[in-house]
Amino acid sequence: MARPRLTAVRGVRDVLPEESRHWHGAERLAREIFARYGYGEIRVPVFERTELFARGIGEETDIVSKEMYTFEDKGGDSITLRPEATASICRAYVQNGLHNRPGVSKLFCIGPMFRYERPQAGRLRQFHQIDAEVFGSVDPAVDAELIVMLMEFLDAMGVEGLALQINNLGDAECRPAYAAALKEFLREETRHLGAEIAERVERNPLRFLDSKDPDHQEIIARAPRIDAFWNDDCRNHLEGVCRLLESAGVAYEINPRLVRGLDYYCLTVFEVTSESLGAQNAVCGGGRYDGLVEDLGGPPTPGIGFAIGVERLLQLAGEKAPAQDEETQVYIVALGDAAQAPVFELAAELRAQGVRTERSFGGGSMKSQMRRADRSGAAFVLLLGDDEAAKGVVSVRHMNESRQTEVRREEISSYIKDNL
Repeated sequence: MARPRLTAVRGVRDVLPEESRHWHGAERLAREIFARYGYGEIRVPVFERTELFARGIGEETDIVSKEMYTFEDKGGDSITLRPEATASICRAYVQNGLHNRPGVSKLFCIGPMFRYERPQAGRLRQFHQIDAEVFGSVDPAVDAELIVMLMEFLDAMGVEGLALQINNLGDAECRPAYAAALKEFLREETRHLGAEIAERVERNPLRFLDSKDPDHQEIIARAPRIDAFWNDDCRNHLEGVCRLLESAGVAYEINPRLVRGLDYYCLTVFEVTSESLGAQNAVCGGGRYDGLVEDLGGPPTPGIGFAIGVERLLQLAGEKAPAQDEETQVYIVALGDAAQAPVFELAAELRAQGVRTERSFGGGSMKSQMRRADRSGAAFVLLLGDDEAAKGVVSVRHMNESRQTEVRREEISSYIKDNL
């Protein structure tokens, strides 16, 4: 009896070679653009102590209370697969003494995240993010530069129809007064929505403003606005960010009802949305978290960052997404058993010259091998058999021009390099 076929776990997916070319293209583009702004790549562990996310994200957030993949390891420690990267990067920033370095620290991270939620288009249980963070300055220019870099990257990806919204969530002085006023309003307005909403309002009323539930939108539209509570520092900070965005030609809209779903955000928050995504229209977002490093045991350190979901980004970019050039350039057809060793040698020679080279395996008729060569998409097909070996040449078929020529064996590498 045949054994049952195994399939992937629900909520994860395979990325096949023809699609991974676009993943490589997006990642390469991010690395190139971020490097121009002075960012260095950091690679943090896929799993961390659960306490890191409970303290960093907030124990009452949906991520921590409902969505994390948490388990006890063989040593009895509670371990969690990372649901986001910011807390991990902050932990690494403190643990490795990066706060002792002069100036600001600019870091980015690319990799998988894990959340147990209902799978849907563009949202998986294992998903991938491109994450950028800046530590060490509360200057509005840091916020503006980060946003400008983000918009440059999205434009280079070919994503269209985007809108940037920005807000200021207040600081330790003005935010408590706003939270108290909002809580008082929501207690009355949401009393018919059940115990879960009531508990959310009591613990963190700003999180209600992040709801995408259509039944909540009318209440949110009437709720107190944060801009009525800004002090001079918060107002001046937002004005400084907006002034610099205007000077860079970046269009934006101030949305006083914009919040972020995690507890650590303060001051500047922003979100980029797409008109083609429907209700769940966020492409990426981010903001300031000036107290997070200190909450995780480090010195008081301002920080700001953003995260982009790679799956959703590629979905939006579609055919315009850049692709890493990984297609076969040369395909070698071996005509007869005697050609196997010369073909092996020729393939090695071309690969050593940086040419992406494939060859036929397993013999077969010339017709069948040429079918495989045609499917490879190679610009050149090289034919090597007894006749070619006797004459000391290689037959070169130019697939895009439907012509064929003979080239001396010792000149074939330079010929291919010159004609690619």
